[in-house]
Amino acid sequence: QVQLVESGGGLVQAGGFLRLSCVAIGDIISIYEMAWWRQSPGKERELVASLSHDGNTNYANSVKGRFTISRDSATGYLQMNSLKPEDTAVYYCNAQLYTSGSSWPEDYWGPGTQVTVSS
Repeated sequence: QVQLVESGGGLVQAGGFLRLSCVAIGDIISIYEMAWWRQSPGKERELVASLSHDGNTNYANSVKGRFTISRDSATGYLQMNSLKPEDTAVYYCNAQLYTSGSSWPEDYWGPGTQVTVSS
């Protein structure tokens, strides 16, 4: 069974930093593309950052210059610096994975990790 598992969330003061990790578990060959999303209570889920298969990155305007997305063979990361209270949300990892059971990348989501930034 293939799954994504996030970690690294928690409570931090404004101005602090956190590093989220997203581990792909199971019969994984490689990560094709990945992204981080977030959702706050009463708001729609929004795209925070994405990383294409050829290395192109894209960030929401609200996090540009503060967040950095990266990955290695089976783990994705979101480095979050200069955190603000408005960054408080559940953060979700989303990735397209090559597995041994498929000839094309398949879409997976993690269960989410809570990030809370206090003022």
